[in-house]
Formats: sequence, C-alpha cells, structure tokens
Amino acid sequence: MSRQALHRSEPHDDAALGSLLQRRYGAEQPQLAGTPWTDTIDTILSHRSVRSYLPVPVEAATLELAIAAAQSAPSSSNLQAWSVVAVADEQRKARINAIAGSQRQIEQAPLLLIWLADLSRLRGIAGGQQSTSHGLDYLESFLLGVIDAALAAQNAVTVLESLGLGTCYIGAIRNDPGFVARELALPDEVFPVFGLTVGYPDPSDVTGVKPRLPQAAVLHSEQYGSGDDGPDFSGYNDVLRGFQRKQRMPEIDWTEQMSRRIATKEALKNRHKLREVVKSLGFKLK
Repeated sequence: MSRQALHRSEPHDDAALGSLLQRRYGAEQPQLAGTPWTDTIDTILSHRSVRSYLPVPVEAATLELAIAAAQSAPSSSNLQAWSVVAVADEQRKARINAIAGSQRQIEQAPLLLIWLADLSRLRGIAGGQQSTSHGLDYLESFLLGVIDAALAAQNAVTVLESLGLGTCYIGAIRNDPGFVARELALPDEVFPVFGLTVGYPDPSDVTGVKPRLPQAAVLHSEQYGSGDDGPDFSGYNDVLRGFQRKQRMPEIDWTEQMSRRIATKEALKNRHKLREVVKSLGFKLK
C-alpha cells in the first residue's frame, strides 16, 4: 500500500460502520472490525435519492468540479464517448419533465443534467483525420458510450453528495429520447441515456437510505450460482416493506413490484420502442 493510501485511510469506529451497513441492507450485518475507512466510503454507503430541493442554485464551480470528477472515471480505450448537457432554464426543464411524467424532483431541482452517449464527437474526429469510422457502426460502440456515461455520472454523484448536495437519477427521459434530442439540439449519434437532478436537499423532507438486496443475492464466487431452489427473497420483501412503512410509502413486496415492472411492454412506458428511436438518432447498431 502506498504512503498516500495509508494517509487517506484509517480504522473507523466499528459501531458507526455497522450502522451504515445496517441502513444499507435494512438488517444487522456482520461486524467488519478494523476495516480501513475514508470519507468516500461514508458518502457512498449513505447514498439516497433526493426528491425535494431548496430553491438554491448550484454554483458554477461546484458543477465544474463534478464534471472534473466525471472525467476522472474510467473510459474504454480513452474514447471518452460521453457528454452532458446542464439544464437550468425552468421552461426547458418543464418541457423535459412533461415527457418524464411530471416528476417533483425535476420541477424542484435547480439543475438537471442530461448524460449522453456521444459517438458524434468521435465520428467528427475520424473525418478530420481523413479516416474511416466503421467501428462506430456496431452495437458495441453504442454500448461503450452508454457505459462511459454511466461511469462518469456516478463519479459526479459521489462528489456532489460529498459536498452536501442531493441527486436523483431520471431514467424517464428515455420515455421519449427523440423529444429530448430535439429539445437539446443533439446531433446524430448522440443519445440521452438518463437525467440527474442536482440541488440542495430540503431538510424538512429527508428520505431514508433504501435497503438493497442482501449480498448473497448478488455476490457469486467463481461461477454464477443460486442454489437448487433459487434465491429466497422473502426476507428482503419484509425489509423493504419496513422501509416503505417508515417512509409512509405504499407497501408492496419487492418481488411483486419487479414482476409488475417487467410484465408487459406497456410497463416499459414507451421504452419498448428504443431500438427504433436509437436508429432514428443516427446510430447504426450492426
């Protein structure tokens, strides 16, 4: 371990770490005694979606720092196949919100970031080099841009939350990505992957840390395996119902909620047309 890493981590109070893990999983977790600790770990384990914001603008320097963090994320072959549009204009936000289902967090947040898979920049660079760019015509390149955008956005989220701001991902902009592309004047081969609301959380409406599946459901050793009878999600259903009760949300089992979400194409809220829309935005997807 480097001298720099040693200076940045130190043993953390086991009780405090246990409390963070209990909130993340909604149940008491095994003690991780003597675990090295950084403020970054605290920020990540404390993540929650924020849907109520104060009417306070996000400073330009804060946004620039978040984008610097985003650009510090890994990028496949350093292609950096992503971009982001910062939307603060209330009328533009409202128009985007209309296709996203009129969400409270979009209305309240002073800033909406639209993260983009961007092959247009690479296509232009290749043209400037009098080079072909046939590699961009394949599904792999589109997927690369989506992954790059997701990695970049999550780096930005970590920095923003470490500074006391709140965020919420908005997948609903994919309800009508063609409209978003026109609203943002996106060139061909640029796709809006998701939005992200950013702002200072309203302290009068604090959301809890939503429990996740137990690690046994997602962590596999050597090969994917879930046992002869498949995983048992009854415990997680109970945990999530407890969270819903505390947050005064409608109570529903996670397994039922997920089944409804994938039951029909209508449950996708118009996103079953994405392949056609992506092609209409100039992607080849061979």
